Amino acid sequence: MGLFKLENQSEIGLTATEMSGLWAQYINDTASICVNTHFLEKTKDSEVRPIVELALSVAKHNIAFLEDFFKKENFPVPNGFTDKDVVPDAPKLFSDTFVVMYLRQMSMLAMAASSGAIGLGTREDVVSFHKTILKEAVKLQDLTRQLMLQQGTYIRPPFISIPDKVSFVEKQQFLAGFFGKKRALTSIEVSHLFLNIQTNSIGKALIMGFGQIAKNEDVKQYMLRGKQIAQKHLEIFGQYLTRNDLPAPMSWDSNVFDTTAPIFSDKLLMFHTSAMIAAGIGNYGLAMAASPRRDLALKYASLLPEIALYAEDGANIMIQYGWLEEPPQADDKDDLIKN
Repeated sequence: MGLFKLENQSEIGLTATEMSGLWAQYINDTASICVNTHFLEKTKDSEVRPIVELALSVAKHNIAFLEDFFKKENFPVPNGFTDKDVVPDAPKLFSDTFVVMYLRQMSMLAMAASSGAIGLGTREDVVSFHKTILKEAVKLQDLTRQLMLQQGTYIRPPFISIPDKVSFVEKQQFLAGFFGKKRALTSIEVSHLFLNIQTNSIGKALIMGFGQIAKNEDVKQYMLRGKQIAQKHLEIFGQYLTRNDLPAPMSWDSNVFDTTAPIFSDKLLMFHTSAMIAAGIGNYGLAMAASPRRDLALKYASLLPEIALYAEDGANIMIQYGWLEEPPQADDKDDLIKN
């Protein structure tokens, strides 16, 4: 575990991007502590336990740093999540194999978030903190990959032939996709399809489990709807690969046990689902921009409104039950003048 720099730079002040990155990191790490506390309590595989312990340890170190940092900056410490949001010794919900895949996916999200925070950061202490997060996320990624390869559970992206030569696009047919013969998928398009199938598959399994243990009926129905959306998108993306004689990633459904006892609070379930949806929207946007074939790009564009509406409905549920914690906001000058 690297050491964070704690020099007093409060006279410089925090930019909006630094503030949002630190605030989001605190919320995410408090949720991570809850999830991984339960995973550690229930994980039996001696090779998986050290990886869960690492993820839990990193989150706790981050929280300790952030609480100290916020106090020095006179910044209100977010509520986030606490031990009231988890029942560590509740029955096991996911297999140890799925836990490793879950942590691998979380490390990917952490790498993306910390890289963005580093690129937008200004203060040395803030940048140093996010660099440490990135380093630990890469370490977690390496450990999960190595264990999955060793245990035979790692799913490789599809293989395609190496090009014979360098070529340039000569016809507009390269962009076509609605009429006539469609060209084969590019390696970039295959990569995004694989990623979006994999994330939807993991998301579907999580949402299935969350729906089983949710107590609130609105949350249960929301998870059921999410499961149906994920399955629909899995089938759509999978068809693009199979039509090109490429394999699609396996389903993780069988790694969800039949537990129905409460494990995580409904607030935590909704937050985690909302975070996955936000990541999915970002993935779809990137895939759409990287897919020259018109039919594929348009398919991503047609699916985005569906998950955006699903995200909005989730936010409304969280607002209704008082679960949505407000991020830092810019001053409303008109309101300040009026009051």
